[in-house]
Amino acid sequence: MTSPNDATAGATVVPQRGRAAAYPDELQQLVERELDALTFTEEPRIGRLVETMRYSLLAGGKRIRPVLALATARSIGRDEHEFLPLASALELIHTYSLIHDDLPAMDDDDMRRGRPTAHVAYGEDVAILAGDALYAEAFRHVLSQQAGEPADILAAMAELAGATGVNGMVGGQFLDIAGEQQTAADLRRLHGLKTGRLICASVECVLLIAGMSRPDTSAYREFASELGVLFQIVDDILDVTGTDDALGKPQGSDERHGKRTYVSEFGLDGARELAVRSHRQARVSLASAAPGGAAELEQITDFVATRTS
Repeated sequence: MTSPNDATAGATVVPQRGRAAAYPDELQQLVERELDALTFTEEPRIGRLVETMRYSLLAGGKRIRPVLALATARSIGRDEHEFLPLASALELIHTYSLIHDDLPAMDDDDMRRGRPTAHVAYGEDVAILAGDALYAEAFRHVLSQQAGEPADILAAMAELAGATGVNGMVGGQFLDIAGEQQTAADLRRLHGLKTGRLICASVECVLLIAGMSRPDTSAYREFASELGVLFQIVDDILDVTGTDDALGKPQGSDERHGKRTYVSEFGLDGARELAVRSHRQARVSLASAAPGGAAELEQITDFVATRTS
């Protein structure tokens, strides 16, 4: 992270407490329509499983990961509609992770986005299967629907699998429940895996499908990595300062579970200062990745820094 003095002209927006920045609502609405149109099976006996999948998938939210993918496509001059299968898959995977995070064996949360979690509404057994199914369907959807060179799509899917597996989201979740992180660097590493890697994949998979090589995407990766850190810092702050209604779930769940967070590590004011620094660094990295400007990615970055839920 940089100090405030390191900010450049491309990173001048300062988060204002209590007021969220603008958001690319057009891209969010595009994602919502695409998710609503998804079908998973014509087998009527599996209907309750699909109902559970759709119950969680269509529960709302800002759809930051798929919107990030579509915004990335725009930033490199590509039509965002081309990447809707990938964008949908990202939200399927994110929803699977929320279902499993809420389970009694994990965070044991009863509310998500203002209504009962999947295991409360449909039973723990069905909720587990719904999460499993969403993860599998995400890959099936991209591999059957996403346009692009086969080698590029396979590279993107390898990145997505890595971002969500042992060296990504699942590994980070394990570190979280194991509770063995001791230092601030450990905390950043944990959240870089648990939260950050799927956010990074939301950017990088678009670039890979577009045929860009990894050396050419390094600035985008730096931006996405810092955005993931920023997202988690703000999430930790909101767990302390938010309300049940705004969060759509009980406030203070991290403290009740004894989790080490940016707030528990640095205090509320310290975490807010870290968020300001991380936001500035994300904007600096984005300016380097897209020197011609990337309006929607800038909006998302500012929104993540100022979000209230």
